[in-house]
Parts: sequence; C-alpha cells; structure tokens
Amino acid sequence: MRVDYNGRVFRAVENSSSGEVSDETRFRYFQEGDVVWAEYEGGEIVRGFLIAKVSEDGRLDARYEHVNGSGEIKTGICSTVPEILPDGRLRLYERWRWTSGDGSAGESMLEEIPVN
Repeated sequence: MRVDYNGRVFRAVENSSSGEVSDETRFRYFQEGDVVWAEYEGGEIVRGFLIAKVSEDGRLDARYEHVNGSGEIKTGICSTVPEILPDGRLRLYERWRWTSGDGSAGESMLEEIPVN
C-alpha cells in the first residue's frame, strides 16, 4: 500500500502512559519521495520534529525529538503502520521507544483530522 502523507494533519487518540503526546498534540506531515517529516506541538509538547523513511508498504521507520513543557529534550524511535479508514482518512499505529530518559517503550494511535 502506497500512502501519500504530504499535507495530512493528525492527532493522538491513544497513547501509552509513558508517552507525552495527547489529543491536544497536532502533527503536520510532509513528504518528498520516500522521505517523510512532521512538525508537532500541543499539550505537553512545546515543539517537536519527526523524520522518517517510508517503505513500499507505506510503513514509516521514524526518529523523533521534542521539547516538553518541563523544558526537557526527549528523543525516540518509532515504527508506524498506516490504515486507510472507510472515509479515506488515515489511522497510524505506532510502536515507539524513548532513546533518552528511561528508555521505556509504548504504543500510540494517531488519526487524521480534516484540514481547514
């Protein structure tokens, strides 16, 4: 499945307890070829960035970094599997692990929201 991530906006609808994104966090995705990146902020996230490589099946192999509300710089690695919903929006299933801090792992789910 080939997915075009460019111009899509997402919000978190689920996250593990050791994660920092919430339903207030917004992710804006961009894409050129098989390189995908995103900017994110909101909730406990002051500013964040993600860079990823997209595979033939649409999965993302990503690295992310952000500054949280406590002023800490956090970094991690993430594997994302996309699902196309019946209405054409994307849902992203993420398995992630902190590469800073306690090194804990978790799962989250993002859903595309309409861009106005």
